[in-house]
Amino acid sequence: MTQTGIRDTTDAELDRILESAAEAAEAFGALAPRERAAMLRAVGDAVDAAADDLVPIARRESRLPEARLKGELARTTFQLRLFAEVLEDGAYLEAAVDHPDPEWPVGPRPDVRRILEPLGPVVVFGASNFPFAFSVIGGDSASALAAGNPVVVKAHPGHPELSVRTGEVVTAALRAAGAPDGVFSVVLGQETGRSAVLHPLTRAVGFTGSIPGGRALHDLAVGRPDPIPFYGELGSLNPVFVTRAAAKARADEILSGYADSFTLGTGQFCTKPGVLLVPEGTPMDSLAESVRERPGAPMLNERIEHGYAEGYRSLAGHDAVEVLVEGGRHDDADGTSVWTPSLVRTTATRFLENSEDLLEERFGPVSLVVTYTDPAEALGVADALPGQLTATVHGEDSDDQAGPLLDRLRRRAGRVLWNGWPTGVSVTHAMHHGGPYPATTSVLHTSVGSTAIRRFLRPVCYQQIPQHHLPEALRDGNPLGIPRRIDGELRLP
Repeated sequence: MTQTGIRDTTDAELDRILESAAEAAEAFGALAPRERAAMLRAVGDAVDAAADDLVPIARRESRLPEARLKGELARTTFQLRLFAEVLEDGAYLEAAVDHPDPEWPVGPRPDVRRILEPLGPVVVFGASNFPFAFSVIGGDSASALAAGNPVVVKAHPGHPELSVRTGEVVTAALRAAGAPDGVFSVVLGQETGRSAVLHPLTRAVGFTGSIPGGRALHDLAVGRPDPIPFYGELGSLNPVFVTRAAAKARADEILSGYADSFTLGTGQFCTKPGVLLVPEGTPMDSLAESVRERPGAPMLNERIEHGYAEGYRSLAGHDAVEVLVEGGRHDDADGTSVWTPSLVRTTATRFLENSEDLLEERFGPVSLVVTYTDPAEALGVADALPGQLTATVHGEDSDDQAGPLLDRLRRRAGRVLWNGWPTGVSVTHAMHHGGPYPATTSVLHTSVGSTAIRRFLRPVCYQQIPQHHLPEALRDGNPLGIPRRIDGELRLP
C-alpha cells in the first residue's frame, strides 16, 4: 500500500484488467482512424478541464512548481491532439497496394497489400520526473492508444494519487466518447509491474526510468516464452562538445547556457548535459560563480534524493575528479529541503582512464567538465561514449574541428544538436527521442513525436484477399482517403 493509502493491484485484479483489455483490443483496433482521433481529442479536453484538480495533486506528490506542471499538462494534451492529426492524415498506416503483374521481373506477382495494424494490450510504466507528459496519459500511452491498442498503465510510486485520478479522468472520457470498456486502466505496485510484463495477454511495453530497472524489465519481456517488444528509455549523459573556435569566440555565452541547462529542473531531466568538453585553458571562474549563485530547488522525492546523494558522493570523491562547486541539501526558510547544484572537473586523459566510473549517469543537479588539449583528445572521448539520447557540438561556421565531431556523435546519439542545449524536447513530427543502448533498448524508435506511434503497430500483408475482407485502408477506391503507395507510386488522396 502507498503512503496515501492507495493499495497495490492484486494478481486477480491484474488478470481481470488485462483480460478486459484483450477483449477490447479487436473492437478498438478496428475503429476508423478518425473515430480514434475524436476519442484522443475528448481525452485531451477532459484532462484540460480537470487541470484545477490534477495540478494540486501533482504539486503535492512531485514537489514541482505550479507553472512547470501547468506547462507540462498543456504539453500532454497537445500530444494527444497531435496524434489525432496523425490518425486523420492516415499516412502512419503505410498502406501499400501491389496489383497483379504477370510480367514482374522476378516472376508473376500476385495481388499483395500491406498495412500496419495494432499489436494488442500495451503496458506503460509512468516516469518519475514528468507526472503528466511521460506518465499516465503521456507520450507512450497517447501513441499506443492512437495506434489502436488498449493501454494498462503501471503508476509510478512517486505520484500514485495523481496516477489514479488521471486514470479516472481518461477512462471516463474514453467511455463517454464511445470507446469499448477495458481500453484504459491504471495499476499499482512494483510486483504488479513485473507481473504485467510477464502476463500472456501483454503484447508490448513502454518504459521510462533507470538503467537497472529498465534492463530488468527488458530481460523479463524478451525472456518470456513468447518474447514481446520492450521500448525502454533508460539513461544518457548527453555530452556537449565545445570546439576551440567556439570557446575563443564566445566562451562566456556557452558556459552560461550550460549552467542554465544542467540545473534546469534540478538536473532531473533525461536530457540534462552531464558532461561538457571544453579546450584546456577555458576560464572556469565565471561558470563556477554562476553555479554557486543558483538557488536551491526540491528534488522529486526522497528515493531520488537518496540515489542522487550516493551518485554525487561517488563522483565527487573519485580520484580523477576535482570539485569546483560543492552543492548539496539545505533547508530553506519554510523548512523545505532544497538542493543546490554542484560542478566537478577532470581532464580528457583522466576521463578516458576512468571512463567506466565517470560515464555513469547522475540524475540530479551535478555535471562534469572535461578539458581537452587538442581535437584528437575530444574525438577520443566521443569514441568512448556509449549510446546517448543527445549529443551537442558548439562550433563556428568555418570550424574544422566540428565536422569530425559531428560525424562521430551521429553514430552514438539519436539527436545531434548544433549550438544549442539538449534540455527541452519538442513534440513534433521530426523529433527523435531515442538512441543506441543504454539510452534506449530499441535504437529504431522514438518515444516523442508523431513517429512514436510506429512502436505499437505491426505489418500485415494480405495476398489475393477479396475486397470485402480487406481492411478499408487497402480496398480499391481508397474509402478512407489516405496516402497510399500503389504499384510503387506514392499517391495522395
